[in-house]
Amino acid sequence: MIGYALKRLALSAAVVALVVAALFVMIYAVPGDPVRVALGPRASEALIAELRERMGLDSPIWMQIGLFYWSLFQGDLGRDVISGEPVLRIIMAQLPDTMRLIAGAMVVAIVPGVALGVLSATHRGSLLDRLTSLFSVSVMAVPSFLIAIYLLLVFSIQLGWFPAIGAGRGGFDTLWRLVLPSLALGLAWIGYTARILRASVLEVMGESHVRTARAFGLSQQKIMYDYVLRIAILPTITILGIGFGQMLSGAVFAEIVFGRPGIGKLVYDAIIARNYPIITGAVLVTTVFFVLVNLVADLLIAWLDPRVRHGLSS
Repeated sequence: MIGYALKRLALSAAVVALVVAALFVMIYAVPGDPVRVALGPRASEALIAELRERMGLDSPIWMQIGLFYWSLFQGDLGRDVISGEPVLRIIMAQLPDTMRLIAGAMVVAIVPGVALGVLSATHRGSLLDRLTSLFSVSVMAVPSFLIAIYLLLVFSIQLGWFPAIGAGRGGFDTLWRLVLPSLALGLAWIGYTARILRASVLEVMGESHVRTARAFGLSQQKIMYDYVLRIAILPTITILGIGFGQMLSGAVFAEIVFGRPGIGKLVYDAIIARNYPIITGAVLVTTVFFVLVNLVADLLIAWLDPRVRHGLSS
């Protein structure tokens, strides 16, 4: 198990390194001079040359990537070319708002998704199963940004139940302002969670150890929680790990629509201003979070599933 964890950790580090290299290539593929865009049309050539040197853009791209990797080992993501503040400090100031939004969206996706998936599987072919399937497909088909706009129009502007914009000032105000953005981001994942868990539960319920448990007269509730869900939940954990990355990218729309601070809004503003240090730093931090969450999901699956543990041992 420890060897498997070390291998997955090394693979995660390789993924992060590749993402950084790909990010540099994609940034330079965008047409236009980022220094002239950042300074505006009235900037002098001397000022442009100075900023280009500060951003490190006067060096070859391979040297810039190498220097960025070396800075990472030192825990330095560079400085914002506009304010001069450390990039890591700017990102860390925005990160808690985005993490609260992702956590809220995960709660929205997991709690009703698991309940609907189990009920749909245990009542297969019933009206509840059909309504759950219809709801799941419907929410999966609608884009998150469209859900966000309609939630804002209906529940904030028309009904006035929730605040339209802002992240709140702590406590209940913060939680209350988190409801609509979390719902917009996590609603589609209720459908994914419910559909995948339903299929997985139906598959596990037909296995021999579940039939044996029924033959011994165990209650349906004990069979479901002790023998079915423990295995059936594994594919859902994998999907939710991937969903974390999707929610990070979807947070851009939620933060813009609901006027919230966060990593997504920070990246959007940095792209408009062609602020490369902020873009690379923010993408790197979100990539590290995404890779770590999937690493934890893989290790959790290996811990929960004895078949995976025995496979690793052999």
